[in-house]
Amino acid sequence: MKNFINFFVGFLILVLISACSKQEAIVLIETDFGNMRVLLYDETPIHKENFLKLAKEGFFDDLLFHRVIPGFMIQGGDPDSRNAPAGQMLGGGGPGYVLDAEIGAPHFRGTLAAARLGQGNPEKKSSGSQFYIVQGSPIDDSRLDQFERMKGIKYNEAQRTLYKQIGGRPDLDQEYTVFGEVVEGLEVIDKIANVQKDGSNRPVEDVKMRIRIL
Repeated sequence: MKNFINFFVGFLILVLISACSKQEAIVLIETDFGNMRVLLYDETPIHKENFLKLAKEGFFDDLLFHRVIPGFMIQGGDPDSRNAPAGQMLGGGGPGYVLDAEIGAPHFRGTLAAARLGQGNPEKKSSGSQFYIVQGSPIDDSRLDQFERMKGIKYNEAQRTLYKQIGGRPDLDQEYTVFGEVVEGLEVIDKIANVQKDGSNRPVEDVKMRIRIL
């Protein structure tokens, strides 16, 4: 009996150690407009691990938010944007590979999602490095009903509440992989989205990023 108790206690200790050692994946996106603390989802392991790998390698450092659209999103992660001269068309670069889609989570304000090629990509595979952060706007029930009919999906009450209160872009749901969310620094999205832009929605003054793992 004593041996069984010792075994059981030891087993519980191992379980507790394992649980405590599992940490959330948090990255910090640093910009001149402030910092955004971002939680990466365990439910999208391909995108999570890839983003952590690139951040650890310093891949994102000094890249630009090269496409920003108020009410929509801010986009970055194109390696061609590093030291890109004014007027250079951006948005086509990447690390040389794409990622299998892990589509599921909605596009609430502050969510982190993977960019992708729209045409010739029926599997909706993601860019290996380009991402966007949703700004969006509040969505009412009638529009959510419309997106449900169009996309054949059903939002639960919690999701409806978030779309109505904080907003987002439900038109993007089921089209792109959402793999994280800004948990601190939402105001930075607004600041970047509202900078002066050229005809290609590239900020006139470069908005550089640096991403590190916390």
